[in-house]
Amino acid sequence: MLANIRELSAHRGLLINWVIRDIKVRYKQSLMGAAWAVLQPLSATLIFALIFSRFVRVPTDGIPYPIFYYSALLPWTFFASSITFGVGSLVSNMSLVTKIYFPREILPLSAVLASMVDFFIASIIFVGMMIFYQVPLSASLICIPLLLLIQITLTVGVVLFASAMNVFYRDVRFVIPLGLQLWMYLTPIIYPLNMVPERFRALYMLNPMASVIDSYRRTILLGEWPSFSYLALGGLTAAVLLVVAYWYFKRSEAVFADII
Repeated sequence: MLANIRELSAHRGLLINWVIRDIKVRYKQSLMGAAWAVLQPLSATLIFALIFSRFVRVPTDGIPYPIFYYSALLPWTFFASSITFGVGSLVSNMSLVTKIYFPREILPLSAVLASMVDFFIASIIFVGMMIFYQVPLSASLICIPLLLLIQITLTVGVVLFASAMNVFYRDVRFVIPLGLQLWMYLTPIIYPLNMVPERFRALYMLNPMASVIDSYRRTILLGEWPSFSYLALGGLTAAVLLVVAYWYFKRSEAVFADII
């Protein structure tokens, strides 16, 4: 695995260029362009805020509804869009995979990095919302790089595994949207974590995105430290998934060209 990582590092120029290419292709001939990176989480935020503030009251621990939902939809959109674009990255570039040698993980990784650019663009709106709602800065903000690391680790693991599986079983691309929808409901996005019954909490927190999104809200909006026990569990799950997914990806890489 270390040899594979060194080879990937040697091809980092190709990875950077492919990320730039992905970003350009994603918004090519689009009237809104990169504004879609902001509109996707923002529009969902407005819909959730309207529904759950007026029709179905959901407790938000005193956090205003718009920023409560945006703080969760921002990382979730990064996660979901990375998977959506990354799962078909090998199959959609079959001419390259079958004719040219390069580390094949560059293709799904570029989808993750391109979605990360969207994530940072959309984060500008979040900073503006913090200023508007007068959210104070706190020492717990130093945890944000750790949360981002766990989030990226999980995202890369899922994308590598799903993209490799999609080469062998094209049903994966149809399963992904349903799986993401179910995963979203199993993550504290439209409701706070304290609505999950205590007796199910440990099982629920096996979902790494649950601990990540809850920790984002705690550290940024409430000025609290995250639950490090749950965060460690989520981080360990994400790390194990990444190692297994990368092993499976590299093990399958030799036959990608024959199957595609």
